[in-house]
Amino acid sequence: MMNSLFAGVSGLRNHLTKMDVIGNNIANINTLGFKAGRTTFKEMLAQTIRGASRQRAATGGVNPLQYGLGMAVASIDNIFSQGGLEMTGKSTDLAIQGNGFFILSDGVSNYYTRAGNFSYDATGYLVDPGTGYILQGKMADSVTGEIPSGTAIEDIQLPLGQTAPANATT
Repeated sequence: MMNSLFAGVSGLRNHLTKMDVIGNNIANINTLGFKAGRTTFKEMLAQTIRGASRQRAATGGVNPLQYGLGMAVASIDNIFSQGGLEMTGKSTDLAIQGNGFFILSDGVSNYYTRAGNFSYDATGYLVDPGTGYILQGKMADSVTGEIPSGTAIEDIQLPLGQTAPANATT
């Protein structure tokens, strides 16, 4: 009797964890770059009441008689699928299509995000407005637009007021 209560309680506790993950997904529905979570479960040990018997001359063997002792949360995974791209009209808002992350730095450590809502700081660096961390990357050549291979990532700084000559398109 107690084993069935323990199994039921473990199911309820793990269902509560799943509801917490769903609640977090709903609460962050409008958070830029948020990646939803998913809860997976696994079976806990099973108790054997009667062991298996081997095959006899005229009959086959009998499987063991077991009952489960509950379940547990196996993992809470982030789902890194591509979200929808949205035009904002702000020139510093960026997006990554496909795989990849923006790299941000606080000067000591690197941080990764898919949220591309950046702004300029007072010195012309592109920064995350919530943390002030500086966007990192490789700067393209100002004339050819090509990104040199083999160069290290660096803080992205665009001097304020800098203009580029217009190029005719066809």
